Amino acid sequence: MTPRRFRSARRIPAALVALLVLGVTGLFLYDLAAVRADRPAMAWRRELAHRLEVHTPADLGVQLAGGVLVLAGVVLLLLAFTPGIRRILMMRSPDQDADHDADRDGDAGRDGDQDAAGAARPPLRAGIGRKDAAQVLRDRAMEVPGVRSARVRMGRSRVRVRATSHFRELDEVRADLDAVIAVGIEELGLVHPPRPRLRVRRRAD
Repeated sequence: MTPRRFRSARRIPAALVALLVLGVTGLFLYDLAAVRADRPAMAWRRELAHRLEVHTPADLGVQLAGGVLVLAGVVLLLLAFTPGIRRILMMRSPDQDADHDADRDGDAGRDGDQDAAGAARPPLRAGIGRKDAAQVLRDRAMEVPGVRSARVRMGRSRVRVRATSHFRELDEVRADLDAVIAVGIEELGLVHPPRPRLRVRRRAD
């Protein structure tokens, strides 16, 4: 079972929306209580009621205001349904690692009691930041003989590695770097391993 991605708490948008709703609701409740107490309604509510009587949905201002509200609603829905925290890459759980090793070794026999115990346990989720994963791969790239400097950019589906070599043939350095990066990506234990894209060039003296 693939673990779910971490979801952003989005405290700032939620707090802003809550404060806005609380303020508008408080104003309306205060005005309604004032009217119940035989006091005149607030000027802004009288003006709003007058405008609602005069203007129709065919007016340009009403359509623009409606479009702005629809756009704001779409943005809020996107914030609500998208996971966020794209800088965190999901890692395989220990159960997935066991399944992965069993599949790689060709061991298809698994005990039913272990499956039942694994199903009873709550799912364990782990993740690693993109910058941290890129730093791990950069350290691995610097271990390749001939690599003088390396830059790694980690994405969700692709990792870009740019290395500079100061000795050895570029094809040999690229082949060793490709093997080292592939092992490094596998050791990160990501749920969706990115595809490496390498670029090796000679250092300009």
